Amino acid sequence: MRSPDQETPDNSPAAVLSSLQLLLLGVWFLASFGVVFFAHRLMQVVAGWPLSYWFAAQGSVLVFFIIVAVFAWSANRRGGRPLNADPRDSIYQRRIHLRFVAYIFLFLLFLLALALAERAGLRKIWVGAIFLFSTVFLYAVIGIYGRTSKASEYYVAGRRIPPMYNGMAIAADWMSAASFISMAGGLYLQGFSGVGTQPGGLVYVLGWTGGFCLLSLLVAPYLRQMNLYTVPDFFGVRFGGRWPRIIAAWAAVLCSFTYVVAQIYGVGLITSRLTGVQFEIGILLGLGGVLVCSFLGGMRAVTWTQVTQYIVLILAFLIPVSWLAYKQLGNPLAPVAYGQQLPKIAELERRLMDSPAEQEVIKEFARRSTEYAAKLTNVPAALEQERKERKESILRLTETQADEADIVAARRELAAMPRDEEVARERWTRALAENMERAKPLAGMPLHTHPFAGNPDGSPQDQQLFDVSRRNFLALMFCLMIGTVGLPHLLTRFYTTRTVADTRNSVTWSLLFIALLYLAAPALAVLVKYEIMGHLVGQHFDALPVWIAQWAKVDSSLISVSDINGDQVLQFAELKLGADIVMLATPEISGLPYVVSGLVAAGGLAAALSTADGLLLTIGNALAHDLFYQGESDRAGAVRRVMLSKFALLVVALMAAYVAAQRPADILVLVAASFSLAGAAFVPVMIMGIFWSGTTRLGAICGMLSGLGLTLYYMLINVPAVRMQLGLRGSGRWFDIEPVSAGIFGVSAGVVVTLLVSFATRQQQRS
Repeated sequence: MRSPDQETPDNSPAAVLSSLQLLLLGVWFLASFGVVFFAHRLMQVVAGWPLSYWFAAQGSVLVFFIIVAVFAWSANRRGGRPLNADPRDSIYQRRIHLRFVAYIFLFLLFLLALALAERAGLRKIWVGAIFLFSTVFLYAVIGIYGRTSKASEYYVAGRRIPPMYNGMAIAADWMSAASFISMAGGLYLQGFSGVGTQPGGLVYVLGWTGGFCLLSLLVAPYLRQMNLYTVPDFFGVRFGGRWPRIIAAWAAVLCSFTYVVAQIYGVGLITSRLTGVQFEIGILLGLGGVLVCSFLGGMRAVTWTQVTQYIVLILAFLIPVSWLAYKQLGNPLAPVAYGQQLPKIAELERRLMDSPAEQEVIKEFARRSTEYAAKLTNVPAALEQERKERKESILRLTETQADEADIVAARRELAAMPRDEEVARERWTRALAENMERAKPLAGMPLHTHPFAGNPDGSPQDQQLFDVSRRNFLALMFCLMIGTVGLPHLLTRFYTTRTVADTRNSVTWSLLFIALLYLAAPALAVLVKYEIMGHLVGQHFDALPVWIAQWAKVDSSLISVSDINGDQVLQFAELKLGADIVMLATPEISGLPYVVSGLVAAGGLAAALSTADGLLLTIGNALAHDLFYQGESDRAGAVRRVMLSKFALLVVALMAAYVAAQRPADILVLVAASFSLAGAAFVPVMIMGIFWSGTTRLGAICGMLSGLGLTLYYMLINVPAVRMQLGLRGSGRWFDIEPVSAGIFGVSAGVVVTLLVSFATRQQQRS
């Protein structure tokens, strides 16, 4: 058996999995795919918890952490103590510990001072502005202090980051706006497994933590031993030639750019809410903090910025969820206590489904969906008829000398109508789907603890729906796990440690820090759902809290309310929440002081900025170091590459800001898509390159291109606008798999093509 601490050059035997690694991989598979596949059979209630729900929300995360910790301990024990330890390292780490403790103490004092200032009468707008500018200023100071043009410092932080702090930086880099802002909202909206064929819910908890097991067991130690700078470096060193590196570099740019757009969208969302500025200006304000850190200091500055950002984001998440748990249950340990609310939510769900007022709202949504369906049968005639009715309404209001506001509103409605048949068809199709969804019980939301749609023991239609729902859940979980292994900005972080043993320890620390948030997110979703179902629903429209209108001004897709049945009382189906609002509005939903709202917004900003830092650095390095690298090994050449990386980073940041300003999709959708792309492009060839010496250069090239190409094709061919433009009808889905899980096809293609081409070209490469 080879130890990962031994170097594995291209012409040496490939690494071999130990019996411990194989055993741990088996446990990982059972704790994830095994539990999910049989989730509908594990509905027994133990200590108030549905067994399958508890295991998917918490049990599996604990098993994953144990797997990573056991592997690190065992492998490091076999490897022995590192030789030639530098005594200056202990002094360096002691100095870091003191600074870290001082930072936490000062940050808590800052929170206390702001809370006292708010109590003394400080306006909310100033509380938000202070949170925004003080945290961004702190990140900027670290970026300026950590500025460097030395290649090893810029690319890999000098390879001397201690494991605990590297784990903290990895956690901040990993827990993006999707984890902080959107995951709890996704759990609120989607419950255990999502709606119908749309996977969601606990799949993000399982997928994003389970991937770290594969990362620890199969990839991270083997990459660290090669002393590289970037992920495309691996493909260049392992397979030789320029093309593997070039393809890997462009793939890194593609998946990282998709990911960074979601982070910058989150930055704009939070900044505009905190300061009251326009969404687009909020993007630029937040982007300044990103650029100062990543532009000046590279990985060195980004690492220590991410450590400080982790403290901000974890406190921002745990404080409101603990407060809310104490308010509802008298116990601040939310992950332990929130199970008490699950039976109460089940009872509230039953009451809402039986409510006559809710039925009225559902009938109205059904009626509207019927109207849109009728319009779509003859779009030109329906569009002409609607224009005629709008004009007649304006004329009637004018002749009767109606109120000027009514006339202006009628003219605005006319101006907002679709300008042509194509736009009308797209808009009405979207409205039809939305109204049909909200015409279902609970406004289309599933029962919170119920795994998968349909019924495996019901009618043939129910059985098919169940199979498709479970299949999509498993497919997305697979893509999230494999994508975790392939994300370049995450893999690069494992180059920053001193040794391979430190890399293993970093993975363990990172999963521990990540688990603190991931175990609390399901609790937050349940507590907020109980707060809304039990207290907000049923209020008179005139008595609704102010935060609803304030968030609606930021983005109407985040939250909207409308009196559908005209009874002036808010019904559950009349409230529409977006996934990105649940966490950000938690303090206001719970009636907490505004300083907690500022802290949550600062935490969301830290999550988005920390990931954006790492992603932009990865893109800049891929463009400069990997695509335009000409083999210079002297100091002048290294400095030129660093400067080129900084310029590429700036250009890409501005491009991403422009795309984010167009609000292309939900944060979760963009992030999940980037995981599919990364998994398909990198993972099959990377793992086969590590463990199979027979993988050839041509096999790697064909494997990466086929995996990435098939994933992109499946995503694009299922975009409604693309299908409409190409005149395609019906569904373009294979096996009813949603486009966000396209990576399952790309990974499969990458494995098959790499194997076949490598077998066909092995003899040729030897000769």
